[in-house]
Amino acid sequence: MVVTDPIADMLIRIKNGYLARKKLVEVRWSKIKERIATILVKEGFLKNVKLKMNGKFQIMEMELIYHGKEAALIQVKRISKSSVRIYAKAKKAPQARRGLNGITILTTSQGIMTSKEAAKKNIGGEVICQIW
Repeated sequence: MVVTDPIADMLIRIKNGYLARKKLVEVRWSKIKERIATILVKEGFLKNVKLKMNGKFQIMEMELIYHGKEAALIQVKRISKSSVRIYAKAKKAPQARRGLNGITILTTSQGIMTSKEAAKKNIGGEVICQIW
């Protein structure tokens, strides 16, 4: 299967895993996906991420978190797509749910980080997605 936007594919697999009440979600590994998953673990949307081999490919296994019957992740919104790139300055990055219980993930010259971290470092970048 050919995937034109692997980041969007990973985010939608996580969201669909929560909707289907799954415990684990698997996606094919890449550096950018691993960094996004690490941010999601740090922000409390995923429990942990493990790497494993599946034949000749490396797979990321992500464990989902539930608070009682509530899923930790409610919605995912892909902002910058392969067809239209969206960039934001350091202090002007869009906030998911006004920054209350959501995050915006950026890719910057210093790596992938949340919009709050980018604002502290005073750097802008491409807006990847919003998660709440």
